[in-house]
Amino acid sequence: MKTLLNIVLAVVASISLVSCFNDKKPNYQYFPNMYEPVPYETYGEYGIFPNQQQAMTPPEHTVPRGYTPYDYENSTAGLELAKTELQSPYEVSEENLVVGSQLYTLYCAVCHGDKGDGKGILATREKFLGIPSFADPGRNIVLGGIYHVETYGLNAMGSYASQTSEKERWQIAMHVMDLKAALNGNPGMLELSNAGTPTDSTVVETNLAETNNASE
Repeated sequence: MKTLLNIVLAVVASISLVSCFNDKKPNYQYFPNMYEPVPYETYGEYGIFPNQQQAMTPPEHTVPRGYTPYDYENSTAGLELAKTELQSPYEVSEENLVVGSQLYTLYCAVCHGDKGDGKGILATREKFLGIPSFADPGRNIVLGGIYHVETYGLNAMGSYASQTSEKERWQIAMHVMDLKAALNGNPGMLELSNAGTPTDSTVVETNLAETNNASE
């Protein structure tokens, strides 16, 4: 009797397993997300969207998550305006300067040189000629201008907006200002910040000029 019951249960179980077979779709899927996408497929057609097109133009006045709008245009006028009024949203700190130094070595030193004197590897090998020093007379190098050039590029230098984040570009700009100060024998960004001296825009140039005139 017990054997017969086991046979009946086995038959019922077998019938249950095979009765719902579907040749076009398996009964069981392990990790179904690997077979069937949960979100809408890119460029797919779905009735819920206008013209059944999933990839739509973003609504006006919206920005991607994590993106910081930059309001200065890619032009000479935009560069001069950035030099005059653009200020860093990040404080001058030892940490930011260290990171800026590392990023500068990675992205910038190959052309501008480790010291910012325009004698990077590509310059000394004459791959690029005429790379000026950060300390060249007449060059108005300030934080806002450096950030602007990193964002858009200038002349033979391309944009680094795709390789670096907003914060990283500001950190590099801080280090560039430190290199310029070292070349000119002036106090660095951290020293100016600790002394309560503004470190943004043309204020740096004005304060250093006043300091040098007073010492004379």
